[in-house]
This record gives sequence, structure tokens and C-alpha cells, in this order.
Amino acid sequence: MTRVVRFHEYGGADVLRIENVDVPAPAADEVQISVHAIGLNRAEVMFRTGRYLQEAVFPSPLGYEAAGVVKALGAEVTGFAENDAVSVIPTLDMARWPTYGEVINIPAKFVVKHPANLSFEQAAASWMQYVTAWGALVAQAKLTADDFIIVSAASSSVGVAAIQIARSVGATVIATTRTEAKAQALRDAGAHHVIATEQGDLAARVQQITDGKGARVVFDPIGGPAIAQLAECMAFGGILLEYGAEHRRRHLPTVRAVG
Repeated sequence: MTRVVRFHEYGGADVLRIENVDVPAPAADEVQISVHAIGLNRAEVMFRTGRYLQEAVFPSPLGYEAAGVVKALGAEVTGFAENDAVSVIPTLDMARWPTYGEVINIPAKFVVKHPANLSFEQAAASWMQYVTAWGALVAQAKLTADDFIIVSAASSSVGVAAIQIARSVGATVIATTRTEAKAQALRDAGAHHVIATEQGDLAARVQQITDGKGARVVFDPIGGPAIAQLAECMAFGGILLEYGAEHRRRHLPTVRAVG
């Protein structure tokens, strides 16, 4: 028996229960992990409260991120050994492969070794924001070194991840934030330019930075009236990617082409 977190009805955090269950041996393609730390995500809160794209089957487990050590390996798994320090990349189904437990089974394709200089807590909290940003900017937008990209609400964890990923491919990053309070932190995170939207004309500043071309890629979690303002900043044929809870998406955001 091992302790896991489950819920038997939708609701607030008080519906979560710590329960003892039997965890089977890992399937042929799975890694069994002794969990040392888990990540906490908005998606899990939405799942627990019945506002997620996936419905729970009660009693339901949950959880996308975790870090720990390998306890056992499925018969077909290679590249790992017992006691390896590993972390879990968010899977495609938290109800099928939950992470809120002392022992979990995860398909090997969602398990990675993490560097020795990362604590288990750091490793458990590192993946969701980078999966979101990578899926949008690299897999969908095909961001390159020739591109200007606007990252709005850039001081969020996903925003910082987007800045770092954009820099890794050589793109020029324009980060937006409401005031100058976080501007220096965004520059320190790698943004080439920071625009405080409450203190200047966003479209005019982007046109100045891009020499009138506009940004080919916009990465935004805000939506609403801000969409029209961001669209004014875009290059012809550009791509605007919306992500976040209100769009009921998990890893890959909504794509809108502008042109």
C-alpha cells in the first residue's frame, strides 16, 4: 500500500483526501518512481473543481508534475536505472498517470533525468511552463532568429519560460508588463526590450523596435480587449497564440493567424 491524494467529488481543496491504495508493478513501458516532490498547477485545481477539459471519474487521482528516484522499471524500459533522480514531464492524462502519490507509475517517454544541481522541488516545478511555451513558440509558431516576438504578461512563469526559449533560438524578445516595476527583472530574464503598457503606446513602440515591420509572433494569456491592441503590433501574416485557463487548454495554445 502507498499513500496517494484523491478526491471523491468536485470542490475546493477540502475535498482532497490522503488514502492508501495498492500501486501495481510498472507496465512494460513505465517507470515506477518514489516521489520526493510534486508540482502544483492551475490545471489540477480546474480538474478538481470540474472546470477542466477532462472530467473526473471518482474517486479520482490527479497531478501532472513530480520528481523523485526510480524504484522499478518496466520490462521494455531502457536508459534508466534504479535510484536515478528523475522528473516527470506533464503527461497527456493526469487521471491515468497521476503524480500526487508516494509511488507512481509513469510512461518512460514522460520521464527524464534531471541535473544534480537541481533539488527535487526545483525539478518538480520546472516542466509545465516550458512545455507550454515550447509547444507554442517552437512546435507551432516555428520561431526563428529572424523573428520579433511579443511576450505579454511576461513576468509570469510561462512568460519567463517563453523569453528564455525565444532567446535560445535567437529571436528578438519584446516583453510587456503593466508598469516599470518588473521591467528590470524581465531584462535580467533575457528580454531585449520591455514595454510598460500603462505608461506608453504599445503599438508605436513595437513599430519603432521592429523598424515598422511588426512582430511576427505574439504570445498572450490575457485575451479580451488586449487582442485588438496586440494585433496592431503584428507583422502581416503573423501568428497570435492565446494560452491559459480561460481557453480550456493544457499544453498547446489556441492559434490565430493575422494577415
